[in-house]
Amino acid sequence: MNKGTHNPLPLPRIIDESRMLQLKKPLAFIDIEATGTNISTDRIVEIAIIKYLPDGNRSVKRRLVNPQMPMAQNIIDIHGITDDMVQHAPTFKQLAHELKQFLDNCDIACYNAFKLDMPLLIEEFLKAEVEFDVKGRKIVDVQKIFYQMEQRTLSAAYRFYCNKSLENAHSAEIDANATAEILIAQLERYPQLGNTVDSVLKQIGEDNIIDFARRFAYDEKGREIFNFGKHKGKLVSDVLKAEPQYYDWMMKGDFSLNTKQKLTEIYTRIMLKKF
Repeated sequence: MNKGTHNPLPLPRIIDESRMLQLKKPLAFIDIEATGTNISTDRIVEIAIIKYLPDGNRSVKRRLVNPQMPMAQNIIDIHGITDDMVQHAPTFKQLAHELKQFLDNCDIACYNAFKLDMPLLIEEFLKAEVEFDVKGRKIVDVQKIFYQMEQRTLSAAYRFYCNKSLENAHSAEIDANATAEILIAQLERYPQLGNTVDSVLKQIGEDNIIDFARRFAYDEKGREIFNFGKHKGKLVSDVLKAEPQYYDWMMKGDFSLNTKQKLTEIYTRIMLKKF
């Protein structure tokens, strides 16, 4: 059932309030369920956002989303969301402005952020033709903390840090709330993380990405290079100057809209330097 904005789950219990996460701006914990894991072709069917505010309050938004495509049974078996459940739900395009407004001025936290949740969310905004820029936002991957310290799955992380069993895993709101609880428990367990978004990222490192599908990367000098295929490791600028048709090939290929967007930004910058 599409309940929209609500606040049904209790705030995580803070054992030591002095260790509570200190926020300069809102931190949005996001979890997404989808029709699959292909960033280019799969779609969101459920999104939950639990937004923690600097004053200690929080607000929750959860939406079922009509993906406008059928789901395979093995995917339904994972998250329990059927085609019938989303048949009359709004499409992401219909929700895009509402979600963008809810995430305004927020840093973001996810579990395994850069593999599915963030790439798919960015892709959906692009398909909806709604600009959603991650520049200036801090992105905390709670899984990265866990893997550096313990190396487990989300359910095991919840059991390890919070001493609880994760019931109804793969419900977006349950998973997002568990992610929030895990991060707070991690701050209590690992004092070296500090208690701000900046201090956490300073400890675990910040992913300096170009596109969420990671088709491009930065080299040791901060230059854009290809991260796949026959040109892997080569400067994007060098390849596009020598083979301008490679740009056309990628733009026509099965790459995510976010990858094509970043490619176009690089290509445009190169072309402008010629004049």
